[in-house]
Amino acid sequence: MNQPNLLLSRRVALLGGAGLLGASSLARAQAPAAGASGQVIDINRARTDPIPIALPDFAGGSPQAQQLGRNITQVITNNLRNSGLFRPVERAAYIQTPEAAAGAPRFQDWRVIGAQALVTGRAEPQGDRARIEFRLWEVNSEQQLQGTAYTAAANNWRQIAHVISDVIYERMLGEKGYFDTRIVYIAETGPRDRRVRRLAIMDQDGENNRFLTDGSFQALTPRFHPNARQIAFMSYNNNQPRVYLFDLNSGRQEVLGNFQGMTLSPRFSPDGRSVVLSSARGGDANIYVVDLASRRERQLTSGGGLDVSPCYSPDGSQIVFNSDRGGDQQIYVMDANGGGVRRISFGNGRYATPVWSPRGDLIAFTRMGGGRFGIGVMRPDGSGERILSEGWSMEGPSFAPNGRVLTFYRESQARDSRGSGYSARLSMIDIAGFNERQLLTPTDATDPNWSPLLSS
Repeated sequence: MNQPNLLLSRRVALLGGAGLLGASSLARAQAPAAGASGQVIDINRARTDPIPIALPDFAGGSPQAQQLGRNITQVITNNLRNSGLFRPVERAAYIQTPEAAAGAPRFQDWRVIGAQALVTGRAEPQGDRARIEFRLWEVNSEQQLQGTAYTAAANNWRQIAHVISDVIYERMLGEKGYFDTRIVYIAETGPRDRRVRRLAIMDQDGENNRFLTDGSFQALTPRFHPNARQIAFMSYNNNQPRVYLFDLNSGRQEVLGNFQGMTLSPRFSPDGRSVVLSSARGGDANIYVVDLASRRERQLTSGGGLDVSPCYSPDGSQIVFNSDRGGDQQIYVMDANGGGVRRISFGNGRYATPVWSPRGDLIAFTRMGGGRFGIGVMRPDGSGERILSEGWSMEGPSFAPNGRVLTFYRESQARDSRGSGYSARLSMIDIAGFNERQLLTPTDATDPNWSPLLSS
């Protein structure tokens, strides 16, 4: 199974200005730019007052080019709307045509319909390749904030749209976007007592969904490598619970190692050179680090209790995990070498599935208590605990690479003709607890994990 090609070449240009920029200018072209009134728009403000943005179809000189332009613009529009931070202006209100706007925006026409930002562009198919250019404008100041041209395989147009969405997000809000990413998850089918669980992957917007395993064995807890090209997951292949590595380029699977007992919840270190996991041996489960080059393991925790679900901090200096070592299931943080263990959760209920934000500022978790589940966040010292969403059953939070959005899975008691059954679906929510929405998948879905940015 081949991973879709990344952008084969990208040119950053001040379109209509000084021409192509050198490599040293790339960082400057991608740096946060001024928003309304010369200031980057604060994300907290955008949550309560989404940015009105106009997105006419990218222009094109032929019917094929026009269709490509419409496709790209639709993906960008959906991405920005779904973030909850942008409000695309209704197209029925547009005065200037897309072709005219791509040549020279008439800003008065966009101001009068309430647009604060304007995106224009042009699509040019060139055989099996395509050249896509876009410009981001601040309407009130009539300033161009970004001008970029991309050349890539024509069938890679959807990724170009995600990359453009990320650029708009960053230029308007001053933070990295998260649209050019994938989510790996477990696709579930069949009755609850005989579930078939397959490894599956899709773009963050639910498109390009495909199954990575055939269902002949159970798969659980998939986790991306920092390079986004490998996935670690737990498998019951041949009825033996082991941790496997799956290569997205080749489709090849290999056993991480033949360890004693049952290995659980693997997760890569930030540098990608090792995997931290839990291994159940005897009546306890402890946390181990496995070096990927040598396949040697090193035990980090010991003693009575179940230590599971380990996750590194972004700098690799600490590990968060959950354990019942104190008599109840709570969240603990320790140094990466296993020392300095301290408990950080003290709310009402039991805690599970902790995961560190890529920003390092928060730890997300599942909390269970009072017959309900909740997805929440707290600071790494345990302070500032907030529950973002609650329900009958939910679990498995995973951060987007910018740390601003979480995905998790939510179960509901679905009734079939026999009056039994259940359904599991993926959801997304902002870390402020707003804009929760369901992510559509062709089957039930659990255990999501968000990839790093693919084009970074």
